[in-house]
Amino acid sequence: MQGTRVASRYAKSFIDLTMEQGVFEQAYGDMKTIVDLCKSNHDFVTFLKSPIIKTDKKQAVLKEIFAGKLNKVTDTYIQLITAKRREIYLSEIAVEFVNQYKEKKKILTAVVTTANGIDDIIRKKVMEIVKGASSSEVVLEEKIDKDIIGGFIIRVGDKQVDATIAKKINNLKRTFKENPFIKEF
Repeated sequence: MQGTRVASRYAKSFIDLTMEQGVFEQAYGDMKTIVDLCKSNHDFVTFLKSPIIKTDKKQAVLKEIFAGKLNKVTDTYIQLITAKRREIYLSEIAVEFVNQYKEKKKILTAVVTTANGIDDIIRKKVMEIVKGASSSEVVLEEKIDKDIIGGFIIRVGDKQVDATIAKKINNLKRTFKENPFIKEF
């Protein structure tokens, strides 16, 4: 809980700064880059959270990693966070920045989970359905989960539609357990 609150505050202050400096869109791209890096490279996150590595070393490594990839405001902000010993929250700050950006721009994220992925026709239908239910711009995120066997799960915000075979099987199991026609001896 503590990390989330810190991340939310730092992300909000960074949004205010980037809007003031006129680099809001570039900062969004930079934060997405950091989110992708943290998701794909666990060693990077471990490096950020390591209490053994000194702050000046972390600053040097971060400067080297992001050299020429981030705009000046984002780069300076990351160096400031590191100087304040808040680099352990960098991943969370980046995620929170992206979330707050989408909230400000009124962009909804629809997450579609399937067993095998979806093709272009189904992708188009899902986008039409989600856009029809909302007046916001929609970004479609696809996930693959072999455990659902078949069907799909669509999650938009706090709403979810679960039309998976795994759920139907679980419902059948529950129904058979509650069968009122079998007498117990």
